[in-house]
Amino acid sequence: MDAAAHEHKNHDHEHEHDHVEVADAIDAELEQLLQTDPLKGLTDAEVQERLAKFGKNEIPEKKTNPILKFLSYFGGAISYLLELATIVSAILGDWIDFGILVFVLVANAIIGFHEEAKAESALDALKNTLALKCRAWRNGELVEVDAALLVPGDVIALRLGDIIPADARLLGIGVTGNATEGTLQIDQAALTGESLPVSKGKGSIVYSSSIVKQGQQLAVVTKTGINTFIGRAANLISITTEEGHFQKVINQIGNFLIVMTVVMVVIILAVNMTAKKVYDENHVEATETGQRFKLALKQVLILTIAAIPVGLPTVMSATMAVGASQLAKKQVIVKRLTAIEELASVSILCSDKTGTLTLNQLTFDKPYLANRGSTADNLEGNGTGRYTEEDLLLMAYFASEPGAQDPIEKATRDAAHERVALLRERTVQDHNIPGYHVEEFIPFNPTAKFTEATVINQTTGERFRCIKGAPQVIVRMCGGHEEANTAVIDLARRGLRALGVARTIDAERQKFEMIGMISLLDPPRPDSAQTIKECSEFGVGVRMITGDQLIIAKEVAHRLGMQRAILDAGKLIDPNVEEEALIDRCIKADGFAQVIPEHKYRVVELMQKRGLLVGMTGDGVNDAPALKKANVGIAVEGCTDAARSAADIVLLAPGLSTIVDGIKTSRAIFQRMRSYALYRIASTIHFLIFFFITLLAFDFSLPDRLIILIAVLNDAATLVIAFDNAKISRRPDKWRIGQLISLSFILGLLLMGISFAHYFVARDLVPQGPDHDGIVQTIMYLQVSSCPHFVIFSTRVETWFWTSIPSWTFTIAIVGTQIFAMFMSIFGVHFLDATAIGWGWGVGVLAVSFLMFMLLDVVKVLVIKYWSFELTAMLWPAPARRAKLLKRREDALNKKRVNANLDKLRRAAVLAGIVGHWRDVTLSAKKH
Repeated sequence: MDAAAHEHKNHDHEHEHDHVEVADAIDAELEQLLQTDPLKGLTDAEVQERLAKFGKNEIPEKKTNPILKFLSYFGGAISYLLELATIVSAILGDWIDFGILVFVLVANAIIGFHEEAKAESALDALKNTLALKCRAWRNGELVEVDAALLVPGDVIALRLGDIIPADARLLGIGVTGNATEGTLQIDQAALTGESLPVSKGKGSIVYSSSIVKQGQQLAVVTKTGINTFIGRAANLISITTEEGHFQKVINQIGNFLIVMTVVMVVIILAVNMTAKKVYDENHVEATETGQRFKLALKQVLILTIAAIPVGLPTVMSATMAVGASQLAKKQVIVKRLTAIEELASVSILCSDKTGTLTLNQLTFDKPYLANRGSTADNLEGNGTGRYTEEDLLLMAYFASEPGAQDPIEKATRDAAHERVALLRERTVQDHNIPGYHVEEFIPFNPTAKFTEATVINQTTGERFRCIKGAPQVIVRMCGGHEEANTAVIDLARRGLRALGVARTIDAERQKFEMIGMISLLDPPRPDSAQTIKECSEFGVGVRMITGDQLIIAKEVAHRLGMQRAILDAGKLIDPNVEEEALIDRCIKADGFAQVIPEHKYRVVELMQKRGLLVGMTGDGVNDAPALKKANVGIAVEGCTDAARSAADIVLLAPGLSTIVDGIKTSRAIFQRMRSYALYRIASTIHFLIFFFITLLAFDFSLPDRLIILIAVLNDAATLVIAFDNAKISRRPDKWRIGQLISLSFILGLLLMGISFAHYFVARDLVPQGPDHDGIVQTIMYLQVSSCPHFVIFSTRVETWFWTSIPSWTFTIAIVGTQIFAMFMSIFGVHFLDATAIGWGWGVGVLAVSFLMFMLLDVVKVLVIKYWSFELTAMLWPAPARRAKLLKRREDALNKKRVNANLDKLRRAAVLAGIVGHWRDVTLSAKKH
């Protein structure tokens, strides 16, 4: 075995004791419970007693009370507006409107609650499929039990491949009951992030979620559940409870509408109570203050209902829920629905290396072969010489311990079985190879630092020794080898683990000749490089994060097609460097090496301070704090409970390839939500300003039931936007609130102008009579319902509306609701206070509304084309925007300087090339 690997393991073992010594402390009372008879175990009565005292062996996820969770859907700016309208309806005694508004409120809450519950149910089902079993001594028998039912004092059997179910102390007793001095090889990647296992012997503590890679032994459970090392670490993530990006956006939109509504409501109340004559439904002037207030309140109700984007939360939730269902089919489980929207805006994806970007198993890499020409040729596998790759692997196989599960030994033997002709058909890994007989085998000796085998070639009768071990030792035993020494340095510089292989060439078996060196690496997953490339094509930069050394990280990054700009994570907590400089370091790096959990959290934190939305992947408890801190935490396949608890999204397929599916789906969903938000805010602004002016100037409004009908019917139809075709952005999506509200305002004002044109035409052309006012109201109902609703065909894309054809489902739903509104207006509905307007007005209004969305599409394209962040920063010069604008200008100047310098260098290089060429031509001419 590679001596460096042994030293590395010993170092790990010591380091591990440094940072978990306090965690391993066991008080005297608990120590008494651990004195269980190793071959009898606990009785059922003792187990029940200890379960009651210590609880189940599981990390509890913080669950919200279902009733409180349901009530939370009645909060938020938009819900408050709806509740205000409901209260006003009750004060006015308008119980039909009151009932309708209560129904809308409850329906919104039920839909949101149901969709979130579905996501949680999918996660619970996933957890059930991942439930652990283990073998424990109970009542004198070795039986299989649920890991969740383990208690301190249980004696468990740990064997090769077992996931350790709780913190436990090794007893130095084999599973069969015999004493053993052997050790277990434990993979603690879930705790440390490093890929190589550590050795643990009698008396050592092994930790929950670690994996047994070699050996078997009994252990007594010391701590369970939240008290385990991994459980306590997982519990720390609960301190990170930040409001999600999506909630902030919805609240900003809601607050904007609330401010507008409150200002207009105060103006209407003030005018109606002081300066304006107020009439009741019989056109009798109200003179008493109470009566005037009640009538003014009725107008306020109309305005408030008009201001409510009733379906905004529901449509958004439904759209994300459909997306979550689509992702579940691609083995991506969404825990938090709003994470779908945030994934669309993620521009940096920090990915754990071991087991996510790589396979987490050492495999045979390009070897160095001695006696094959130049060192460069050897390392590239070119040239011809005495030894071949098969010779190298065969000799290494002879000098390997049969059946050993050590990752380095296993990688060597697996490579030999795959590439050596004599071994390809063999399934048993032993020393009995056709044509050869291993006479003697000497296992790894920490002093000598190599393994040795004495082999007889049964065909020729030749007897020789072959050795495999630390490269420097093997080179020295071969009498020194300059090229081999250079190769050792080169392999070490590239972060490859190396094993030297040599054999004797004399009859006395004393003189060794170098055959070559095996190089081993935890290789990238086959799909990782392509996934990183696809992420880059969608504007998402992947940053590799690993606990391994810098040289290993650089080699893996190179093989993944990334740059080698890997940063030692220790530099992220340098107290002598200003935070802005640290942020610049962090953003410019392609990855981070020698990372501990605090570093991962720091990486995410620094990037977020620059305004970036960050995704973080991981599988272990060491990833949990960063998963929680990130805008989107992604737990990868095979993750621990701690990582799954902290994450927003859980991947069921290995590797990161499904992330690309997640990005595409989330961006499609984002486009749908943005198009709906733009349409809904524009139509709400249109409603508000139009009715505010008509109430004050013309005493005109629609019956409140018709306004409610517009809101409910149009938003119900818009629910199918979740199934609409969407154009996927090639860059991370952003809400651009300044642009969104400004464009909504422009479209809203234009819609208001179109509505006023209809109002004046209808008021003057409809014949005077008892139904005049009713006909005008119904005409305006149809216009206010249809014209903004058709605008969604424009807002669903940022370019011309014809560049993306809407789905048939979406088209039928939108057009169908307006045809229904048209027929209702043509024939009238007494219950809804809709007076019949006839075919001419009905068809005419709908046709004009359909044409108007095409006109507004031109305005939308021009605004989006010429709008920029600089314009937003000038119109709304908030401190954060000003700082960001200054930063952009500085970056642009620096880029300009760099490009200018590069141009000078290119011109100098071209000039030097021309001069050099002319010199060569002149010299050649002189020679001739």
